[in-house]
Amino acid sequence: MDFDRRQPRYAALTFLGLTAALLAPPRSGAQEPPAVTPAEAAVTAGMEAGESEADVPLRQFVRWNEYEGPISTLRFGGGFLYDYAAYNQDDVSEQQVDFSDGTKLRDFRFLLKGKFLKITERDVTWSAGIMWDEANERWAMRQSGVMIGLPKLKSDVFIGRTKEGFSLNKVMVGYHGWTHERAPVSDAMIPILADGIKWLGYLPDIGLNWSMGWYGDSYSNEESFSTYEHQQVARVSWLPIRSDIAHTLLHLGVSVRDGKAENRELRLRARPESFQAPYVVDTGLFDAQGSFTTGLEAYYRSGSLLLGSELFLQDVDSESTGDPQFNGGEVFVAWNVTGETRPYKPAGAYFLAVSPSRPVGQGGPGAIELVLRYSDVDLDAGTLRGGRYRRLTPMVNWHLSDNIRLEFAYGYGKLDRFDVTGTTRFFTMRTQFTL
Repeated sequence: MDFDRRQPRYAALTFLGLTAALLAPPRSGAQEPPAVTPAEAAVTAGMEAGESEADVPLRQFVRWNEYEGPISTLRFGGGFLYDYAAYNQDDVSEQQVDFSDGTKLRDFRFLLKGKFLKITERDVTWSAGIMWDEANERWAMRQSGVMIGLPKLKSDVFIGRTKEGFSLNKVMVGYHGWTHERAPVSDAMIPILADGIKWLGYLPDIGLNWSMGWYGDSYSNEESFSTYEHQQVARVSWLPIRSDIAHTLLHLGVSVRDGKAENRELRLRARPESFQAPYVVDTGLFDAQGSFTTGLEAYYRSGSLLLGSELFLQDVDSESTGDPQFNGGEVFVAWNVTGETRPYKPAGAYFLAVSPSRPVGQGGPGAIELVLRYSDVDLDAGTLRGGRYRRLTPMVNWHLSDNIRLEFAYGYGKLDRFDVTGTTRFFTMRTQFTL
């Protein structure tokens, strides 16, 4: 959806982000989030709506960015990311890829969400996201739709534009991740969004979470993320260790995805975990009927320490290229030096943002998170030579408050492509504001 092709003014956006961060009310210092339904999880942070009594006005502003009307609640939010990157390439890397130092707007979006009141006995929530697409210089619709509660089935149904539900890291809100970008293999294999219907559920007694989605491209075939005509996705996760879910847990999960390629063609490519960098692995466009993808997840959290790993395997139905099989994954460790525990949302089976116990605005140090990640993606298979890319990334996240975060990362990447191996060192920083 094309709303406006004018380039936004970065100074105005920065001011907006600062204003939002300063005006937004702080969250509670407690690390374990309150219990919420999968419907509330789908809109990132549910609203406690529908609790008004007869003596409360029909319309009122709960907070400056929250509104409660006679039909629905409304919460306004947004996000802003701005990056700086510098690259140090060896001679071989310079022959492979052309990197350019500089700054760039990574993301700017508005979010609206709420809960319908007194329409039905079921919980019905809604969300709408509008993002500035920097690559195409236009406004685009992001996750938008309605979630309908199915309490007897301990589940919910989402209808609209959403994430497919493949991979914990992909399901997470991008602003909540522990690194700048998701692993390259994730971006290469799994589109960020899709239009369709998704069924989600959680059984707390046994720690079982599931989601199943059916998607098509009737309304999104012109969007850059629409590379499949239709796809079916399922994800199941289990918490074998959850006795003290606020402190210690073990998450295990598996995802499967079967898709029919748009126009019977596919192209897998990914950037080197730096948004302003060009694609470093790229199969080019090739004939393909579709693909079947499998993902494995394992995460262990004990207090301020979080360890995790994901693996991706993709079988492509492409007789002309030898039915290639691509693979990749990541492994990481994150430690909050200041003692915070990264929250986990069981109804949805993913992690949330770190909330500092002592924000900078209240005289504390904020939350300081140290991260070390290794990622690998291999797009050399069959007759295709898309390349293999590996990167080791130590970084520091400084969460000044619930709304402001600064990220400092160093990366050491190796690219095997064009029959040579090049090395690049990355020096990147990110400024993040959320509301």
